[in-house]
Amino acid sequence: MTPFDYLRADTLQDAIAAIAADPQARIIAGGTNLVDLMKKQVETPVRLVDITRLPLNGVTRTDGGGVRIGALTPNSDLAYHPDIARDHPLLAGALLAGASAQLRNAATTGGNLLQRTRCPYFYDVATPCNKREPGSGCPARAGVNRHAAILGTSEACVATHPSDLCVALAALEATVHVEGPDGPRALPFADLHRLTGDAPERDVTLGLGEIITAVELPAPRFGRHHSYLKLRDRLSYAFALVSVAAALEIDDGRIVAARLALGGVAHKPWRVPDAETLIEGASPTRDAFEAAAERLLQGAVGLGGNDFKIELARRAVVRALTQPADGAPQVASRKTVN
Repeated sequence: MTPFDYLRADTLQDAIAAIAADPQARIIAGGTNLVDLMKKQVETPVRLVDITRLPLNGVTRTDGGGVRIGALTPNSDLAYHPDIARDHPLLAGALLAGASAQLRNAATTGGNLLQRTRCPYFYDVATPCNKREPGSGCPARAGVNRHAAILGTSEACVATHPSDLCVALAALEATVHVEGPDGPRALPFADLHRLTGDAPERDVTLGLGEIITAVELPAPRFGRHHSYLKLRDRLSYAFALVSVAAALEIDDGRIVAARLALGGVAHKPWRVPDAETLIEGASPTRDAFEAAAERLLQGAVGLGGNDFKIELARRAVVRALTQPADGAPQVASRKTVN
């Protein structure tokens, strides 16, 4: 591991100033992703700025009936928080499907949003990777690409975003609160992460010195009909081949509102509002769900090793929508799909 300076920030403004002054400085909280990257020499920050003592922990109610989640709230605390478990069970289910209990105890909400891709070439400094060294190439395109993206790819990168939490937050239309040298701002969750384009080294749209302070969820409306379905190579401690966050509001046998997001298929949580609009007003039938899946996966392209993901995702979307329609959400600990 490369030597680095360490600073424990006493205030948010101290942390912002420290990372704004040096582009090679990094924020550390739970460290469940960053420390791994440092051990493998993928990340070599010259300074770590510890924000764990800042007052950014906890879940509070907003005036609009939603909740505000502090960026330092541990994943385990969030998953089992009574307001989240009751009003936003889709989010709780996604959290419990991720990592292990030990990692969920350490990992923070803000850190989860900023975790880097798990592409094997990104983690192997002996190979080229456009995310580590722009312009060096993307060997995953013709190499080992079983876990690679099928949507929103570019010639520069086919990596996927690994978070389960983020897939649920995308479906629930969360708002991300950040603060930086120019003050606080809020952005829709869909605008936080970016596709690779011609700058694959950039995962998020945050500016220099900006820190995530909180995530806000709107008032609950999908407490009854929801499901987070995660398909992976083994039951636990594995990243998704395909994951689906599905939420429906059903009234009098009709879908009043729908939210749908995919994980494991793109460089960011994948959401296509047209796919949701397509089934709003319709009966919750297999035909309607298949139409939504087709629209959501429009333009999907495999690279050989991940071709199976297209059909897997199509079936997963239909199944994940059938579960909330039946009032039978997927249980993270269950060894079989509902």
